[in-house]
Formats: sequence, structure tokens, C-alpha cells
Amino acid sequence: MKIQIINGPNLNLLGKREPEIYGSETFEDFFEHLQKRFPQVELHYFQSNVEGELISKIHEVGFDYDAILLNAGGYTHTSVAISDAISGVTTPVLEVHISNIYKREEFRHKSIISKSCVGMISGLGLKGYELGVMYFLNSPDL
Repeated sequence: MKIQIINGPNLNLLGKREPEIYGSETFEDFFEHLQKRFPQVELHYFQSNVEGELISKIHEVGFDYDAILLNAGGYTHTSVAISDAISGVTTPVLEVHISNIYKREEFRHKSIISKSCVGMISGLGLKGYELGVMYFLNSPDL
């Protein structure tokens, strides 16, 4: 199984940015944990602060990979283009958020990309990515 993790803007600052919300672990360190936890899965990681680069990555892997875990960051609430990219590919996409978007500012309560995703995990910290991998490993459709 091949799973692509895609993180959007400002997630390169994990471990430094607002640790009371996002924790103190970098995503690179957490990614190593995921690789050890799921040695049977070919995991790939990509992060960009640029909307077009996220769309290009979705296009690149969206027909060949088994699954995508996507944390679109702030683009979750604004990007019709990312939603369209998800709808345009055949690989299932699971939306992931480290924080509980419904406990934050009201503008974060609306996800534009959710309608194009198979589901959403929100508010469980980095554990949400691990649960996303488990979801896809146990999905009878894959």
C-alpha cells in the first residue's frame, strides 16, 4: 500500500508554532514514528506553503497511490481549487486536522474540501495521521 501525506501552509512550523495547539514535535520526527509503526506501508511525505504545489502533488499521486492523507491547513477553509483537485483524482483522500477546527475561530468551522474527501479526522493531534493510515489499511475498498 502506498500512502501520500500532504501538509499545507505553516505545518512546516510544527514543533515551534503554537505548541499549546499543535504540540512540540516536528512532523519529520512524527513521520519517522509512522514509518516504524507501519513498515508494511510505503509512506511518502510532502509539505508546501504554496496552494499550486499542493494541487500539483494531488494530481501527481492521485491516480497511482492507494490513499492520500491531506492537511490543507488554512486552505481547508478557502481553496475551491484544492477541492476540485481532490474531486478530479481517483485516489481517496482523507482530511486531517491536528487541532479541533470546531473549537477554534468560526471561520475555521467550514471546510471547503470535506465534500471531496472520504472523511475527516480533527482534533486528535498528530495521532490523527496514524488513525488515517489505520483507516486505509482496514478499508475493504482498497
